[in-house]
Formats: sequence, C-alpha cells, structure tokens
Amino acid sequence: MSGVLSDLELLALADAASKRAYAPYSEFHVGCAVLARDGRVVEGVNVENAAYPLGVCAERTAFARAVSEGYRPGDFVIAAITASPCGGCRQWLLEMGVERVVFRNGGRVVTMSPSELLPESFEAADLP
Repeated sequence: MSGVLSDLELLALADAASKRAYAPYSEFHVGCAVLARDGRVVEGVNVENAAYPLGVCAERTAFARAVSEGYRPGDFVIAAITASPCGGCRQWLLEMGVERVVFRNGGRVVTMSPSELLPESFEAADLP
C-alpha cells in the first residue's frame, strides 16, 4: 500500500492486523502497522508461546519483517499500534528511528515521539 495515510487510517490497518495475532494464552491481540518513507506499510502481530518469555510483540514482528525485507533504521515515519507499547518495544521504536508513534491507551488515541515514550533513553553510540 502506498500514498499518504492518516494516523487513524494507519491505526485501522493495525486493528485489522491484530485479528491475525496468535494469542491463545492471554487472548490479548495486538497489531502494529509501520509506515515506511517509501509509502509501504509493514504489519506485525503479537505471537505468543507456551514458554511466555519466547513470545514476540507486534512491534518487534513488524520491524523484524521490515528489516528482513531490506529496511533499516531511519526508514520509518509512523508506527501505529493497537495498545501502548511495552518498555522493550519502546526501545525498538527509538532504535528504528520512527518519527512518531500512534497508539490506543485507555480508550483514547495518543501520539508521541519515541523519545517521549522512552525518556532518558540511550543509543548504542552513547555506550562507552
């Protein structure tokens, strides 16, 4: 899909993707739609595993898919997520260079930058 999408249109794509999530344990289906600078949308869903720590969040699925298809940090404009991102995913959003993040939280739609989501963050270049 290409063209200019609004935040709410991208969030609707995340909603549709969430229906494909594999969440038999929590029944908490999450979808993520990431808009790349070239206009393409890459979707991801959460995928659970009986060994809980081995599950993967929708955001990580979307970015892993995008990277495997040739995208790199800085290639992303917006990430729309059906729920507030977890701490680990906030680091992914920051590292992937997304300009803004749109998500649902408590029945409202929130828009923030990755640095607002993860204040006092660090990047690999900041490490000694």
